[in-house]
Amino acid sequence: MHRRDLIKAAISGSAAMGVVAAGGAEAAKKATPADDRAYMAGLLQKMAEPVLSNMAAGNLKKNFALEVSPTWDGRDKNVTYMEAFARLMAGVAPWLSLPEDDTAEGRVRKRLEQQALQSFVHSVDPQSPDYLLWRGHGQALVDSAYFTNALMRAPKQLWEPLDVTTKKRIVEEIKGLRRVSPPYTNWLLFAAMNEAFLLSIGEDWDPMRVDLTIKKMEEWYVGDGWVADGVKFHFDYYNSYVIYPMLLEILEVLVRFKPRFNNLKPDIELSKWQKRTQRYCEHLERFISPTGTYPPIGRSLTYRTAAFQPLALMAWRKSLPDKLPEGQVRAALTAVHQAVFSNPGNFTKDGYLTIGFAGHQPELGDWYSNNGSMYITSEGFLALGLPATDAFWTAPALDWTQKKAFAGAKFAKDYAVDY
Repeated sequence: MHRRDLIKAAISGSAAMGVVAAGGAEAAKKATPADDRAYMAGLLQKMAEPVLSNMAAGNLKKNFALEVSPTWDGRDKNVTYMEAFARLMAGVAPWLSLPEDDTAEGRVRKRLEQQALQSFVHSVDPQSPDYLLWRGHGQALVDSAYFTNALMRAPKQLWEPLDVTTKKRIVEEIKGLRRVSPPYTNWLLFAAMNEAFLLSIGEDWDPMRVDLTIKKMEEWYVGDGWVADGVKFHFDYYNSYVIYPMLLEILEVLVRFKPRFNNLKPDIELSKWQKRTQRYCEHLERFISPTGTYPPIGRSLTYRTAAFQPLALMAWRKSLPDKLPEGQVRAALTAVHQAVFSNPGNFTKDGYLTIGFAGHQPELGDWYSNNGSMYITSEGFLALGLPATDAFWTAPALDWTQKKAFAGAKFAKDYAVDY
């Protein structure tokens, strides 16, 4: 069975990091950077394979047993399938964007890539049993943005190989979602992400949706790396789940294609927001305890390690703040994933994610939570878009801030910034 290739390596990496996360000094010396990558790649494969193998065959709706929050608001439960596929693909796309190779990991990536392409075909084919719920609940706007974000993150692997009919259908579905009027919250970014995607593929796009979003994010910036989710500040992880990653990638498209509208200067905006993201990343890194745990704060807590998407994104972009060496961030992120996913209750017996934070905890679900929503946790794996030879994956592991602090070692002081 092909999946054994990487799973064996992942088991080895997982076992090593389990002891490290528990604070074993001797085990920390034995664990290698390769163990970290094997663990992360194996865990992402474990998440991706059940969804993609089934959807590629048109069997996702048939075999993916639904689970919704006890406080479910009664919307059409079929939103679950779009959430699972789109969110998963946004996190997997950077990994699949790597060049082909004949390593065990490379063979896994190739298989997942082929399954993903066939899944994209099913997702927009009205005759397919796995045609997604594009034209029902307004939730489709949210997950369409993860859908398009995936295509933007790996265009050569996921967009360009698609047949003409599938591309046309995707564009039609995305434009059709302009019917959804987003509230003045992080939802503005979903509409803007779709327009940035359309711009990136040479389609007609709506600059106003992008311009308004950028202006609102500036208006809601509260300082020291934090952005409010609307007019009121919420102390949660939505800066991680949506705001920073989507805003940065929208601005990157504007910088690349240089469209002219209003007085927006995309280069200046991107530079400013990168600095703010870096500052937010410094906070995220300091949230990680010596054992890899982190504060269970705010709504959508069941999105698990998506809370660290900005750190993973900035690692992938080679834009981590100077205060955070790559070996330190890699070690911290590995410990975080180990702390959360060491509980077998995170997965069903069929390999699908459950509702929970560190295990199966359905009571933590919000009124919009379903087990498809949980696949946003794949966004914590974006650094796998860097090759195994990159310094992020080869640098010696370093203790992260809290690990140093509680060991009585030297660690950097922390000061607010005013940009």
